[in-house]
Amino acid sequence: MKKKTLVLGASLNPSRYSYLAINRLVGNGQPTVAIGLKKGKVAGVEIQTEKLPFENIDTVTLYLNAKRQHEYYDYILSLKPNRVIFNPGTENPELYQLLRKNNIDFENSCTLVLLSSQQY
Repeated sequence: MKKKTLVLGASLNPSRYSYLAINRLVGNGQPTVAIGLKKGKVAGVEIQTEKLPFENIDTVTLYLNAKRQHEYYDYILSLKPNRVIFNPGTENPELYQLLRKNNIDFENSCTLVLLSSQQY
């Protein structure tokens, strides 16, 4: 099943997990969009630097620590995703509460593991 995914905290650095996640998402045929600090392209996906009003986002996968997520709370909620994945190091109880109030599922997991174990 195709799940349009926003990688939030995308990086052009090949050693970063967000870079690997974009490659793995594309490799698994998942429609992927990305937002990061620097514009560029990873696996054919343009990394945006602005909070664009993407449509039909199923999953937001986070690669920002809790402190850096705060400026994205309203943006994430406005996308109305079906779920948010908190990758290791991104756990955030404050955002969990906001997601619960807005009936958005979330999980503390690793996008790379979910993809490799076909649980994505």
